[in-house]
Amino acid sequence: MPPVRIRRAEASDLEGMLDAYELVAAEGRYIGGELPVDRTGRGTRWLEGLGDASAASFVAEAEGAIVGTAGVTGTGPSELGMLVVPGWRGRGVGSALLAASIIWAREAGSHKVTLQVWPHNTAAINLYLKHGFTQEGYLHRHWRRRNGELWDAIVMGLPLEDGATEASRQ
Repeated sequence: MPPVRIRRAEASDLEGMLDAYELVAAEGRYIGGELPVDRTGRGTRWLEGLGDASAASFVAEAEGAIVGTAGVTGTGPSELGMLVVPGWRGRGVGSALLAASIIWAREAGSHKVTLQVWPHNTAAINLYLKHGFTQEGYLHRHWRRRNGELWDAIVMGLPLEDGATEASRQ
């Protein structure tokens, strides 16, 4: 397996990040984004976020390509979003991105990391549970998809106080 490097995202990563986002959006089942992706609008928002002290973006890079991304925003509770492209799932990329995000949130002074995940995304749910997240809520028929369907979401959280993230340090 080629080595994967986790690092803070840079402006030069934008096209690779958009490509990864588009690949996962095309699957239509793991992230909120759907095709067609507004690359210009999303790219502008991501570039603006790179200069925001209350947010961090990470990339997983292998063989010169972006194979995963994670974004964490906020320093009260921090909100996390991440993705791993097909072919790289189940190989530690998600764990590494998640660990980097948790470390950033803790160092930024956040007391908690939160996220939402689709109920059918059992691999992601298991990853979050492995890192100490717990289910805190369930949003019924919450997110409208472009085809009109209403999807549920699970709300998960990880307190960052008193060693609550011991699993993420392993």
